[in-house]
Amino acid sequence: QVQLVESGGNLVQPGGSLRLSCAASGSIFSINGMAWFRQAPGKEREFVSAIRWSGGTTYYADSVKGRFTISRDNAKNTVYLQMNSLQPEGTAIYYCAAKRGMVLLSASQTYDYWGRGTQVTVSS
Repeated sequence: QVQLVESGGNLVQPGGSLRLSCAASGSIFSINGMAWFRQAPGKEREFVSAIRWSGGTTYYADSVKGRFTISRDNAKNTVYLQMNSLQPEGTAIYYCAAKRGMVLLSASQTYDYWGRGTQVTVSS
């Protein structure tokens, strides 16, 4: 079993920045990929970014390319999402996810473990 705990969600003004953290514990040796998804009220959960645990290859949704950066700290078993130039459309609950597989990193249904989420609100 793998446990994921997100943190860092907050209220931020448009154009501001925020860094989310996801700490993993448990059987982390089984994890090959980790990702961030988000879900706004009344909308489907959508892919934001993903990273391969080994090698560190990163992937981004087109909507966040150039503004968001995903990274990892293997020693701390933690994944980060640096979010810059935040806009109201970024308001959502952000979820951290981890998977044992190596493919389809943008597909939420392929992930095995999920955190409870952290709220990000972008508003003036």
